[in-house]
Amino acid sequence: MNEKSNERFKFGDNWKHFLKHLDNERISSAEKSLREMLETDNLKKKNFIDVGSGSGLFSLAAMNLGAESVFSFDYDTQSVACTKETKQRYLPNAKNWNIEQGSVLDQDYLKKLGQFDIVYSWGVLHHTGEMWKALENVIPLVKNGGKLFIAIYNDQGGTSQRWKKVKILYNKLPKVLKFLYVVLIMIPFEFKYALARLLKGKSPFPPKDERGMKKYYDWVDWIGGYPFEVAKPEEIFQFYKNKGFLLEKLKTCGGGLGNNEFVFIR
Repeated sequence: MNEKSNERFKFGDNWKHFLKHLDNERISSAEKSLREMLETDNLKKKNFIDVGSGSGLFSLAAMNLGAESVFSFDYDTQSVACTKETKQRYLPNAKNWNIEQGSVLDQDYLKKLGQFDIVYSWGVLHHTGEMWKALENVIPLVKNGGKLFIAIYNDQGGTSQRWKKVKILYNKLPKVLKFLYVVLIMIPFEFKYALARLLKGKSPFPPKDERGMKKYYDWVDWIGGYPFEVAKPEEIFQFYKNKGFLLEKLKTCGGGLGNNEFVFIR
C-alpha cells in the first residue's frame, strides 16, 4: 500500500480542525521542541525543510527561530492548504518560506529540492505505506554536516498489529461514528494516564503537549493515522548508521505507545 490508498487517513482534515486552536502558547511549545532536540538556541544561517508539513506549525517555529529559509511540502493537498494558511496568518510576507505539494516517495521531485542544513520529518514517514523507502529518500536532502530529525512509531509487536486493525476500522467507519469511536478509545487510556499521574503526586490533568498539539486531534491522528508502519529504535539507528550517519540525540517513548525521536548528523 502507498500514499494513494483509498483507506488512507485524511490528515489534512485533522490539521484543518487543529488550526482553529493554534495559538502563541502552542507555537512556543513547538519552538521549544526544536531547540531541545536540535540542541540550539536558534536556526540562524540554517535552511530547513519540513517533510510532511501538516499544519505548518513546525515550519512556522523554524522561521521564528531565525532559519535563513524554510521549505515545506506535503503529499496531502489539504495539509498544504493548512501550511499556507498558517503562513498567511503569521508571516504573510515571508519570501524565504516556500510551500509546495509533493511526495517523499517521488525521488524525481526530491532531486529538484537540493540539500538542507536541517531535514525535519516528525511522525510522517511511517504513514507513507513505504516507510523504509521514505527513510531512504530523505537522505540526499541532508547536507554533509547537516542534521536529520525524524520521529517514527515504536514497534510494540502484537500491540502494534492490533493498533493497525483499529486504524483500518476507523477509516472504514462512516463520518458520524468516527467521533464516538475516538472517544471510546481515548477514555480508558486517559483514565489510566490520569491515575498514574495521581499516584505520582501529580495533577491528573497534564500540561499541553510539549510539541504544541491539542490532545483530541493528537488522538484522532493516532487512531486514524493509516497507512501505519513501525520500527524498533535499534532498527532506525542501524539503518542510518549503515548510511554514514551518526546518532546525536535519541528520545524514546520508553518501549510503549508513541514515537521514538532521532536526530542524526550526516
